[in-house]
Amino acid sequence: MSSPGRLFLVPAPLDFGCDTTTPLQQVMPEHTLQTAARLGHWVCENAKSLRAYLKRVDALAPLAQPLQALSVQELPREVHKKGDHAGQFDARPMLIPAIEGRDMGLASEAGMPAVADPGSSVVRAAHDLGIEVVPLVGPVSLLLALAGSGLNGQNFAFVGYLPQEAADRARRLRELEALALRTGQTQLFIETPYRNAALWQALMQTLQHNTRLAVASGLTLAGARCHSDSVKGWKQKPAPLAAQTPAVFAIGR
Repeated sequence: MSSPGRLFLVPAPLDFGCDTTTPLQQVMPEHTLQTAARLGHWVCENAKSLRAYLKRVDALAPLAQPLQALSVQELPREVHKKGDHAGQFDARPMLIPAIEGRDMGLASEAGMPAVADPGSSVVRAAHDLGIEVVPLVGPVSLLLALAGSGLNGQNFAFVGYLPQEAADRARRLRELEALALRTGQTQLFIETPYRNAALWQALMQTLQHNTRLAVASGLTLAGARCHSDSVKGWKQKPAPLAAQTPAVFAIGR
């Protein structure tokens, strides 16, 4: 019986859905591109966006197979909506090619799969099946934002998305702020770009004046911004976010 294949976690550039793109060679190591180019079996969020990404890879590292010949499986829609980090989705059937000895790739639409994106169920299933998991090097927006924030990088937490309803969002912000100020633990969170303006308004209205707030937007793009100031300082500046630009937010002391 042949030994199982490996599951490669393949980062994608952070420009998904943006008006401009970043040349892959500026954000992806050559080894990551070459590994992606040779894989014939994939699990992803969206097959169309994966193929668009691999078409960009092909221009730098020719694919071993034509795009049309790749075996691509999409994670179910409910995984996109509810996430798969709690273990409720059984991804083992998706890994049959690896069980049969073929290497596979896991990709999200931007950044590292299974980090602030679906995919953890696939990684968990691989471990349960004795399949080697190999994370590849590439951009991870949370770590880039944290590194550029000036906030505590020794103790931090990513808390995902905040509630959409205004009162619940304000309540959650006060909880996170209290935790950050009491413990020094940096609190990182994200939002869908079209709700950037509403979140920014909530941050300005809810947080204390001396709380430190960092925002990193358009990371790895030509117009990338990474700034940190007190809430009091931010209130004297224009809002730093566009409605179409992905951003990571961090609060701390």
